[in-house]
Amino acid sequence: MEKKTRTALLFGAAAAALPVYLAAPGRATRRQRAPFKGCNFAHRGLHARDKSVPENSLEAFRLAAAAGYGIELDVQLSRDGQVVVFHDDTLKRVCGVDARVDSLSYAELSQLRLCGTEHGIPLLSQVLAVIRGRGPLLVELKNGRRNRELCEKTYALLEDYRGEVCVESFNPMIVAWFRLHARDLLRGQLAMLPSEYRKEGYGGLTGFVLGNLLLNPLARPQFVAFKIGRRTPPARLCCWLGAMKVGWTSHEPRNEKGRDAVIFEYYKPKPRYR
Repeated sequence: MEKKTRTALLFGAAAAALPVYLAAPGRATRRQRAPFKGCNFAHRGLHARDKSVPENSLEAFRLAAAAGYGIELDVQLSRDGQVVVFHDDTLKRVCGVDARVDSLSYAELSQLRLCGTEHGIPLLSQVLAVIRGRGPLLVELKNGRRNRELCEKTYALLEDYRGEVCVESFNPMIVAWFRLHARDLLRGQLAMLPSEYRKEGYGGLTGFVLGNLLLNPLARPQFVAFKIGRRTPPARLCCWLGAMKVGWTSHEPRNEKGRDAVIFEYYKPKPRYR
């Protein structure tokens, strides 16, 4: 075979292998996958559309656990390093306070109310005590200013929890931390289309990289939680290569089709569909 032909074949093989290398998920055992397969996860707990039971409240988690659902929730740090359960970076939408969550101590945060109700902002430790292993838990770590500290403290709490837990994040570096330090936990990459990242204020390049899972070689997620709708080709390839397919946020049962797990809100599906 001529040298030019061999070189062309080698370049062709490398070009064909590159997308597979970039998209490849991490391996997960059957035992790791089993608690989460076919599970419906209540988004931020079983909260109510009218806010009478607010999102990420102890009552929302109590209701979800009592109904047998998996539970999805969000964690971040207070100013004094407490792991609190709250979604937004700021308190404006949910608590009516124009401040960042991480700018207040937990003593200050605990005085605030969720959506005008009597419910307050819980600690992750309080949520774990309420759920008590009654359903699988999906913990989203929010991207912030002290990600390593958040990872370490969240994992320390989850290590002592007697229940099924997996973790996810939009930040691939957070997912990568769990790959390196907590290989016993199933880990996932949250993602959406690049255009959705732009709507959230991300730059075009950042949205392209995140939406196309181009940092998978660092994180090697074992599941991909993609916004329901069209997925990018690398996300489809990652799932084809073995990553579990998780969809968010569902508002109707038909979204269970073709997915290994679903994060839902504002309706009450069966706890499991497989």
